[in-house]
Amino acid sequence: MFTLSQLESFVAVAETLHYGRAAERLSMTQPPLSRRIQLLERELDVELFDRTGRAVRLTAAGRAFLGDARRILGLSDQAALSVRRVPAGEIGTVALGFTASSAHSVLDAVVGAIRTRLPGVDLVLRERVSGIQLEELRSGELDLGLVRPPVSGRELEHLPLHHEALLAAIPDGHPLAAPGRVLHVRDLDGQPFVMYSPTEARYFHEVLVGVFRSAGVAPRYVHHLTQVHTILALVRAGLGLALVPQAAEALGLDGVALRPVAGIEGEPVELVAAWRANDDNPALHAVRDLVIDVASRGFS
Repeated sequence: MFTLSQLESFVAVAETLHYGRAAERLSMTQPPLSRRIQLLERELDVELFDRTGRAVRLTAAGRAFLGDARRILGLSDQAALSVRRVPAGEIGTVALGFTASSAHSVLDAVVGAIRTRLPGVDLVLRERVSGIQLEELRSGELDLGLVRPPVSGRELEHLPLHHEALLAAIPDGHPLAAPGRVLHVRDLDGQPFVMYSPTEARYFHEVLVGVFRSAGVAPRYVHHLTQVHTILALVRAGLGLALVPQAAEALGLDGVALRPVAGIEGEPVELVAAWRANDDNPALHAVRDLVIDVASRGFS
């Protein structure tokens, strides 16, 4: 089988049509260059150069082989470059999980940064509730998750990424949606309320229960749902009020007014990045560090 050095020598002679100049280009002397060409011809069982005159000419076989030789050398260079990029995390595959609500707050910034700064990374996106994401992180089906806390267990590591406020979702025409009205969490007391499921949307359920307990209010739960967009659809239908993360503003849903709510401390909705401890995927490390960097700059 011919070697890459033989192909390199053949291409140099074919492009210069001069053994001396080809040897100079390859930083070698002419005799070993000639020997390489002879060994290549013996391996291929064809003559690549016409040696009947003083000038160097390609034979028909040489002309046909030149394109293939260039392609093989190009693939060799590309393979060497690619394999060097693997340890740096510049190429590889990362399965990224995200919640539906995070898709409206952080996902676009995260994906945009990865495509711009790590174009060689193949990103596999999977929408999952936080509980499923944590299971798939432990099993290896996901590499990185954008999840709601808590994240437990020594096998997973996590860092906070983003906090956002809660907004009241009110159907248009409702008295609490009147322009200029300042809404307080106490205004929700006794109101029909579309609540998050205590199982499938446990994080949001517990956040809202804590908010209501702190404020001493008791809305009247009429439905328990999982996804923000479904909750907003029921609000628009006039079935009740709701509290949703500020990212819901990106949905631009007609028929629903989103209002700030006084009496709720800070920005209680939290999103964290979670990954397996001791994962040796360099692409994961690069994506994780990039996500953390994007978060430090802010998603707004």
